[in-house]
Amino acid sequence: MRRVLTLALTTTFVATALAACSSGGGGGAKTVTLVTHDSFAASKSVLAAFTAQTGYKVRVLKNGDAGAALNQVVLTKDAPLGDAFYGVDNTFLTRALDEKVFDVYRPKALASVTPSLRLDPTGHATPVDFGDVCINWDKKYYGARFVVPPRSLEDLTQPRYKDQLVVENPATSSTGLAFVAATVAKYGDKWLDYWDRLRANGVRVVDGWDQAYDGEFSGAAGSKGTRPLVVSYASSPPAEVYFAKPQPTTAPTGSLDSSCFRQVEFVGVLHGAAHPAAARKLIDFMLSRTFQADMPLQMFVYPSVTGTSLPPVFTKFSTVTPDPLTLTPAQIGRERKQWIEQWTAHVLR
Repeated sequence: MRRVLTLALTTTFVATALAACSSGGGGGAKTVTLVTHDSFAASKSVLAAFTAQTGYKVRVLKNGDAGAALNQVVLTKDAPLGDAFYGVDNTFLTRALDEKVFDVYRPKALASVTPSLRLDPTGHATPVDFGDVCINWDKKYYGARFVVPPRSLEDLTQPRYKDQLVVENPATSSTGLAFVAATVAKYGDKWLDYWDRLRANGVRVVDGWDQAYDGEFSGAAGSKGTRPLVVSYASSPPAEVYFAKPQPTTAPTGSLDSSCFRQVEFVGVLHGAAHPAAARKLIDFMLSRTFQADMPLQMFVYPSVTGTSLPPVFTKFSTVTPDPLTLTPAQIGRERKQWIEQWTAHVLR
């Protein structure tokens, strides 16, 4: 899950996207367009199964990273770029709802979704998956130095971890915003004091996940980074194992459970969609066992539907945090802008 926010919206992109949406895919084929972020992935066989069931081909319109995708959906809501939008998470859910970009749709399979993930009582946004944003640590770095890695958020402020942590800017990264929300959930009205202590302890801030994880973090495969602590995901350790050749018997990185903030991703029918019935069928399919079981190794997220089988690399090298840090979407919606402004004034001064 790689989420970098940007407000850029180019005229060229919009014109191209609108042309693609109006074309219907050519040759008279029935097509449903899914607007999403750049991290969306699904197996060809899974999308083919949807076509076989419904007669609709899925056109995937990747629209930048998570925040850019939502921003473009909002800016084009009077002439929607597609039929359904997937990828808004709980840190920005209220914006999507306030802007009325979705129609109401409550799929029958919603009853099988883990209750704690059903964060939209209005029925506009359907939870598809979740992931936990957590501190990741480089096992080799600490093992070579015979140093115990941090075991709590508070540990990150201690001198023995000085100049070791890299985080993402919450103004430019939803991963960074989720970590800020984690500190609010943990420290309440003292959260800025915590960030002052992180700053004094040498925290490094970069724009987005890719720069933090692949560029600065010493535990990422092929990275020349020097920082052994990074804000990433609980699913990053199994991803390191899965993509390694040959696959190691132990994960080279670990995640800090007590730091994890739960991030939930949603899909909805775009208001004014050309093919709303097809969009509803697609949402139904995204809650099917076929699609849900495909997601972990495609996007390294956890399925929202209770009881979905996980691949061995997930069950062996990661755990679902039993008690993640959380905030209600309503609180995030009320305070998000203020958090970013306050964080910027304290940390980037």
